[in-house]
Amino acid sequence: MTTQPRTAITTITALAGAAVGALALTVLAPGTGAAAPKTTAPKTAAPAAPAPRLGACAAGELCLWAREEFKGARWTHELSSTDIDSCVPLPAGSTAHSLANRTGRPVTTYQSATCDETGEFETYPGKGTWLPSSPYRVRAFKIWER
Repeated sequence: MTTQPRTAITTITALAGAAVGALALTVLAPGTGAAAPKTTAPKTAAPAAPAPRLGACAAGELCLWAREEFKGARWTHELSSTDIDSCVPLPAGSTAHSLANRTGRPVTTYQSATCDETGEFETYPGKGTWLPSSPYRVRAFKIWER
């Protein structure tokens, strides 16, 4: 009779062990019946986008480019040859899409060729503002006294 209780105990122990194993697999990977695979591959960050290349514009100048990202024809204006607080249109039929203000003074750019404020306009500080893409076509500007 001693064999019978041992067989029963062995059977119960085996069944309990199997149940615990199945439960452990279910907890690790619900619904799959198998353990979820471990991944040890290092996570890599997405490569950073390159910084936009700034256009050449010397200190004391306002530079405007015909295309975005400081490309295309460039117009350069210095304080010594530009009327302060006056509307300065770009050459007829021309527009600028990027600019650098290094005049040391605020500059307002206008969508209107006559500096009319009914269109779009924006003022940029003069301590080194670089705008690779204007939200509108710039047709004129004003350099302010301060």
